[in-house]
Amino acid sequence: MSDSITAPFIEHIPGPLRAETRNALKEYGQAGGIVPPDAACATKLVRLFACSPFAARVARHFPDAVSDLLLSGLLAEPYAAASQAKRLREWISSENESVLMTTLRRARQLECFRIAWRDICERCSAEETMSALSHLADTCIQVAHAHATAVHSETFGEIPGPHNSSQQLLVIGLGKLGANELNFSSDVDLVFAYRVMSESSSKRNLHSDEYFTRLTQRLIRILDQVSADGFVFRVDTRLRPFGDSGPLVMSFNALENYYQQHGREWERYALIKARYVAGSNDDGSDFVTLLRPFVFRRYLDYGIFESLREMKASIVAEVARKGIERNIKIGPGGIREIEFLGQSFQLIRGGRVPALQQRGIL
Repeated sequence: MSDSITAPFIEHIPGPLRAETRNALKEYGQAGGIVPPDAACATKLVRLFACSPFAARVARHFPDAVSDLLLSGLLAEPYAAASQAKRLREWISSENESVLMTTLRRARQLECFRIAWRDICERCSAEETMSALSHLADTCIQVAHAHATAVHSETFGEIPGPHNSSQQLLVIGLGKLGANELNFSSDVDLVFAYRVMSESSSKRNLHSDEYFTRLTQRLIRILDQVSADGFVFRVDTRLRPFGDSGPLVMSFNALENYYQQHGREWERYALIKARYVAGSNDDGSDFVTLLRPFVFRRYLDYGIFESLREMKASIVAEVARKGIERNIKIGPGGIREIEFLGQSFQLIRGGRVPALQQRGIL
């Protein structure tokens, strides 16, 4: 890549960022990256490298793929879920687990580069950025789920469900993933479930709890394990029943009993955003229906007010303890406080006002 293409545009970058931006462009060129000799494209590439060290690293590690993106015109296209899914599935190979893990990580980085380009250079909406990132996570989880399920069933057989149908591991997204409001640094909050207890069809005769626990562990490893290529998404399972000390996956009956007998207000708060991500569509729909009476109560529960006060006090105490009053996420007026205010109304009134029964905070 010729310095003469991008040099004129460096001067428009704020002074403190120029040296780092110039170095990032140089490293991209030395790695074999190219940019079309087009002023508009060069300006955007310089802006992207100045604003996003992550994008600069991706370009340095995958110069050929980034060059292809720059030449393809794809970066100027608005987000569309169908085309994103098609592109990702073409990028991702699932011939074996090690290849799958490598290509998933590569595909995630290249797609995040594309989303960052649109966010920074095309000035797309926050809604487009969050939708694109959320759908990226959905597709990666679904690909990993399909591979893990196929490999697992070869070894341990299948778990029969109602009417002798084969049961699938159900993956439910919570938090920003569940709300379709994922950002670039978000973990994915996941809960895992299956429909009914049974035993596997293999000679090893695994109980459904052990069967689906092993399958869940494999799925998490594919997504979360750090390798030379990084990770796909960090997986957080602490919102499941009993938290870290609880089972990794539970049957529908066990989950329903837990929420009826032990469910706490913060769990109602978290489950507002519960959304089916992978597994059986019917199971996903039934699971969300099962949760609704626990989350959105038809009567006004005055006990919720004290629970909300305690939750808010905990947030304030954490901010004070860490001295991060100016933190954009958990400081006063930050993302968590906005979510808290919105979701408090949902918990108090959502059972009687269906319009409040939605996942997104926007």
